[in-house]
Amino acid sequence: MRILTGLQPSGKLHIGNYFGAIQPAIQLQDEGEAFYFIADYHAMTSTQDPKALSDNIRELALDFLACGLDPEKAVFFRQSAVPEVHELAWVLSTVCPMGLLERCHSYKDKVAKGVSANHGLFAYPVLMAADILLYDANLVPVGEDQKQHLEVTRDIVGKINDLYGADTLTLPEPRIREEIAKVPGIDGAKMSKSYNNTLPIFGAAKATRKTVMKIVTDTTPVEEPKPTESSNILALYKLFVTEPEVAKMVQEFEAGGLGYGHFKQTLYEAYWDHFAPMRQKREELEKDQGLIDEILQSGATRAREEASKTLSRVRKAVGLA
Repeated sequence: MRILTGLQPSGKLHIGNYFGAIQPAIQLQDEGEAFYFIADYHAMTSTQDPKALSDNIRELALDFLACGLDPEKAVFFRQSAVPEVHELAWVLSTVCPMGLLERCHSYKDKVAKGVSANHGLFAYPVLMAADILLYDANLVPVGEDQKQHLEVTRDIVGKINDLYGADTLTLPEPRIREEIAKVPGIDGAKMSKSYNNTLPIFGAAKATRKTVMKIVTDTTPVEEPKPTESSNILALYKLFVTEPEVAKMVQEFEAGGLGYGHFKQTLYEAYWDHFAPMRQKREELEKDQGLIDEILQSGATRAREEASKTLSRVRKAVGLA
């Protein structure tokens, strides 16, 4: 089984990115042949600052490796290091109906939020399809926000295979991540950079604790029992600790006598301990910047080997070779 996933380099990763995408990707390394890429071409639809993009690419590579990506198990590379993706994207574009793209919610949502309505943003699902199909991926883990784009990919495969032969492209299967991906932000809404409500994976201790202390709560007095059902503190705490530890905090909520500041401190300590080994690994990686380049270059070489096989097959099928 070949697994593929990509992450956009769009700034500092937060714990929503970690539990929703990075942790599942790390776990999948042991389930099959994994291809993981930094989606830097996709990031250009919303980032036109060259230095910011370059810095974000480097930061994402560091973060992914620090969180447990093993370049001996997974092929790790930059999307832009495999130019074959654009030729395949063009072939896919020639059969992709406009209506299919016009119905994509992501494009409409981003434009509604003020993102420039450029062609790259509109054609994003076709490039995403090429990302997947170029490596004959069998399994693609996606969140709810990308589910529709994977359906577009599958539709395009059907059209290509109907026109040019059933074995031209591999039909990928989605693995829809259960919505632990909907990690709550410090305001209770889904954690997102767009909402400025995130908790970073690799933040400084003092600044991160200050962020935790800003988590929105109600006005229940210290001595009163605290509601548990809609608690942002409990929802976040569950991500880092065992069930008995969660049960203990629930009991303390219901007993009263402790303020929200106490619970936020407990949450902060659990969060800080959880990511401690990853912070240490990241510090080690930062000391050897050349290693990051070597890993990405090696991954790109391996990725291009597979990409060239697929593209050769497609070129022959459509009459270009």
